[in-house]
Amino acid sequence: MPSFPHPFVVVNLFTSPRVESAPTVSKAGCRPPASPHDRIAIAPRPSGMSPSKRRLKAGVKALLKRTRGRIDRLLYAFGPTDLAATVRALGVSAGDVVLVHSSFDAFRAFQGRPSDVIEALQKLVGREGAILMPTMPFSGTAVEWARAHPTVDLRRTPSRMGLVSEVFRRMPDVIRSVHPTHPVAAWGERAETLVAEHWRATTPCGVGSPYHRLLECDGRILLLGADVTSLTFFHTVEALLGDRWPESPFTEETFRLTTLARDGAAHVTETRLFEPAVSRRRNLEKLLPELRAHGAWKQARVGRLAVAAVRARDVLDAVASLAARGIYAYDEPRAAGQR
Repeated sequence: MPSFPHPFVVVNLFTSPRVESAPTVSKAGCRPPASPHDRIAIAPRPSGMSPSKRRLKAGVKALLKRTRGRIDRLLYAFGPTDLAATVRALGVSAGDVVLVHSSFDAFRAFQGRPSDVIEALQKLVGREGAILMPTMPFSGTAVEWARAHPTVDLRRTPSRMGLVSEVFRRMPDVIRSVHPTHPVAAWGERAETLVAEHWRATTPCGVGSPYHRLLECDGRILLLGADVTSLTFFHTVEALLGDRWPESPFTEETFRLTTLARDGAAHVTETRLFEPAVSRRRNLEKLLPELRAHGAWKQARVGRLAVAAVRARDVLDAVASLAARGIYAYDEPRAAGQR
């Protein structure tokens, strides 16, 4: 077997930098002990993807997105009139008070803008009705938000509940309830009444909140590209059922928070928020079989957009019925060490 008297460089682009020995082999076919003088550093692995590969990957993704968009527009195009007809078929009509959850990312092939979605809904319910949209300013937990923002200026705080809600918040004749964690934007002749003195509520969505007034008005909840997990009204049910829960969904701590209204006036709210450890186990999918069994959950599609509607009263009744049978919209706590 031939021998290799000189060390050579081993370059490996797929492992972390290390030192390699030259594979010098004796005439007997045995590799002698490595000498420090025979060890050299190999070339380091490039960190991450090369710029050219990143550009290629981004280009492919953009091409796929454009292609999918063309197919959707060809096969599934729909406009504001189609959207309004679908929502009307689910039971929403003139004079209704409607709480809307939406994801504009799901409006693929929609022939319009977020403002067109809003205007279609406004025309459907009319000014004698009302459109409500949650405009929470955070995407984490209310507790995290409250600890980081003891004072909230609603004039400068956007909605984090999707593009449609933010466009709605900025529209003329839309007002926003004064609340540090769960403000609601409202439009219609009853808007002022629906959002009045939200800051006085002792829980964000309980009695005295626009969510509770939705129930009092026999209002509906409309989901546009959003699913049942978006149901903020469930927090109202949590407050109303009180001690029927096996454990409280609210914090023991009462938070004292300040909100600046559109006129600059400061309003102090003393509220319990949602306990993060309990919120993480919330599972609203458990409500669907009960709602469907009673014909309360109505759904349809327009284009590729999933649309669902349910009366607030039906949600309360379904949760109360399940609770009476010992079924709750939460997963069981995990045992210590369980993943």
